[in-house]
Amino acid sequence: MEINPVHMDTKRPNLAPKVPSVIIVGGGIAGMILAMALEKSKLPYEIFERAQEVKALGSALYFNASTAALFKQLGIYEDLVAIGKDTTCIQIANEKREVEYKMDFAEQLEMFGSKGYIVSRPLLYDVLRSNVPPERFHMNKKILTLQQGGNGALIRCSDGTTIEGDIIVGADGAHSAVRQNLYTQLKKEKKLPASDDVGLPFSTVCLVGQTQPLDPETFPNLKLQDCQFIRTLGDNKPYSSRFENDPFRNSEWGPEAAGAMCDKVRDFPIISGSDQPWTIGDLIDYTPKELISKVLLEEKIFDTWYNCRTFNPAGGAGANNAVHDAVALANRLQALPDQPSVEDIEKAFKLYKKERFPKVQEAFNSSLALKSMIEQNLKGAMVRYMSKNMPLWVNRRVLIRMVSYQPQLSYLELVPYKGTIRPAHQQSLADALKNAKKERAKQKGVHTTLTSLAVRSASSQQELWQQQEQEQKQIVAVV
Repeated sequence: MEINPVHMDTKRPNLAPKVPSVIIVGGGIAGMILAMALEKSKLPYEIFERAQEVKALGSALYFNASTAALFKQLGIYEDLVAIGKDTTCIQIANEKREVEYKMDFAEQLEMFGSKGYIVSRPLLYDVLRSNVPPERFHMNKKILTLQQGGNGALIRCSDGTTIEGDIIVGADGAHSAVRQNLYTQLKKEKKLPASDDVGLPFSTVCLVGQTQPLDPETFPNLKLQDCQFIRTLGDNKPYSSRFENDPFRNSEWGPEAAGAMCDKVRDFPIISGSDQPWTIGDLIDYTPKELISKVLLEEKIFDTWYNCRTFNPAGGAGANNAVHDAVALANRLQALPDQPSVEDIEKAFKLYKKERFPKVQEAFNSSLALKSMIEQNLKGAMVRYMSKNMPLWVNRRVLIRMVSYQPQLSYLELVPYKGTIRPAHQQSLADALKNAKKERAKQKGVHTTLTSLAVRSASSQQELWQQQEQEQKQIVAVV
């Protein structure tokens, strides 16, 4: 898929002569990771989150080895491993509570130098939030409009406040207010691709929640060292729903809708490690109602990622890709001149998309393949058969494709690689290293020139002294 043409007026004046400021709209995982990356860069930034308070919604997130290097650079890797639990495989089970086969990821440590692990979303968020200065984080800032001008951008919030910045990053989810404003503007200018002028498609509704602490004696699987990631496939469940899409609606629904879905799935079996026939209903009973939510899983990659100084990370590509997005974008922003022009920022966005779009597309396709595993049709049956009978060498190739891209921040000390598989190419890092090499050569050339001038100057001074000394001798001789 081709890169979008530039959506901007290059005749606009340049930004004010200063290091550009970054406004991050959205204080979720992607926004917080980008903030932590910018905290260690030269760029000033602020985060604006629409929620009045942080809610402990969601379930758990899986991070594979592709994020380990960045987390080590940011100094949070050990913290996350401490609150997480190693995950070496996904177990595929049936409604009889029988594990039919496993999708094994245990080779990650040898191949890539780090293991995959699952961490509670609220605990993860606590770690991220503790690493962002509180004065940078602003709650209850719901974005209404966004305007762009020659010297920056202006955001208007529902509380009447305005926010000014040079670069606006939309990290506010699938129903992004930044994206909506951006697309509305482009549509008026007839620059919005037809592929982006449609609603968000989805075919999956996810019920998520967090139980209160469970008794390991009642649920023996909790005693195991590894996290038991078990995917139970239903047997022709007749669930169906109809929804009308509203692009301004949050993807999380209220407790009433979640409660209705809870009633439908209560009898679905789970594997606990005991002989007791526990069900999802039992887990629901152990979960506070305010921690249960029903979420639409949108399935779309947008073609338009930027316009002038407004940028949107790829939506719906998962936690690992959100981290990768933040790394690549931070590298490009850090590489900007201290007093960038509009063209400089436009080029940075274009390079960012060129680097990330193929990776996001690849991850999106892999996600669709995994989703088809639960489909009750021929395609689903074929995917399950191939997963169950996958040769070891194919499994290794799948792991390489999923995990070998391990981006790092170019302006921090690089983390040594310890795996047997070389990391995939990271263009923003390669460009930064190349530019640094050129700068060193340039500085060396300047030093050599200065040294040469100094030697020449010293030589000339010595000749002058010798000439003066000779003249003095001649004067003495005449006298």
